[in-house]
Amino acid sequence: MGLPRRLAAGLDARYVELQPWPDVRETLSAIAAAGVPLGVVTNCSERLGRIAVGRLGLDVAVVVTAERAGFYKPHPRPYRLALEELKVDPEHCLFVAGSAYDLAGTATVGLPTYWHDRIGMTAPGGVPAPLAHERSLDPLLPRVLNRH
Repeated sequence: MGLPRRLAAGLDARYVELQPWPDVRETLSAIAAAGVPLGVVTNCSERLGRIAVGRLGLDVAVVVTAERAGFYKPHPRPYRLALEELKVDPEHCLFVAGSAYDLAGTATVGLPTYWHDRIGMTAPGGVPAPLAHERSLDPLLPRVLNRH
């Protein structure tokens, strides 16, 4: 990326300081309390993925990293691996995307997608529209609880 290596090392060293967005813990806690298993699919390494998930402070049933899947998202393999490990068909799952490029990946495996777009990204051309495109997680909880 043309950035000095020391910046990557600094990010790696401070990864344990990451905090989820303000409404993430509350929303995911309520979903988990309703008996809905949570999973994470991330382009992180195993180590950084586990650190990030640990920062949630929640019981996450499945964590699929790009390192473990052998592919980065939006390749279908990470999404499929999560579905396999959750033992759920795509139509009975809701993927919460944080990246516009997840829309391409989830579409290839038939995963309904809620796009949590805090910064106002533009979707890549040719990808199906998500079920929802929101700047916060506030509308997520009723959507999940009404499906469950």
